Amino acid sequence: MSIMGLSRKQKVVLERDFVTELLEIDGKKYQYKQVEGSFTQPNGEICRAMIQWAKNACGNSVSDLLELYCGNGNLSIPLSENFQKVLATEISKVSVNSAQENIRINSVLNLNIVRLSSEEFTQAIDKVRPFRRLADIDLDSYNFDTVLVDPPRAGLDKDTCAMVARFPQILYISCNPETQLENLELLSQTHRIKRFALFDQFPYTDHTETGLLLVRK
Repeated sequence: MSIMGLSRKQKVVLERDFVTELLEIDGKKYQYKQVEGSFTQPNGEICRAMIQWAKNACGNSVSDLLELYCGNGNLSIPLSENFQKVLATEISKVSVNSAQENIRINSVLNLNIVRLSSEEFTQAIDKVRPFRRLADIDLDSYNFDTVLVDPPRAGLDKDTCAMVARFPQILYISCNPETQLENLELLSQTHRIKRFALFDQFPYTDHTETGLLLVRK
């Protein structure tokens, strides 16, 4: 048992401030370091089902995957098996550090995590300005055919939505179906819905998560 005390601007940790979660996807076990204070999926069984759906929806590809808002690698680590290479971005330092540790724990070799916001990555891929955090990443070496987004409740901003619309396949996981619908008004101009899923993370509440696979028209 790990004990931790939190108060205003104070945290006292006895032993450790994280737990290790084990999820089995397609018969393979994945370990995740879930650190206190960072975002994690609250319902382990629904999370497992969501990852399984995402892997099946994407299918196997000879190209590469871009993921925005990757958190601690919850989706990108299992999905790395479906693609040649994966580049994932996340703005939270705590989540990026956890993702790097989870990559190491699960022995993933084709996944790179970069600490960038979606807005910053849009600027980087459009070559608006360089980022030191991308110094070791050659964006031109990637052949992206799929983009995975799992944004916060506010959804995608207009610039990110326009950038995402360039990809042949969009896998959109949402914790707010209302803002996902708003984004869909733009994305449906270039893409059509191929697959849809509903995930009940919090039974007996109105909160649901949704998954869309969009393919270019």
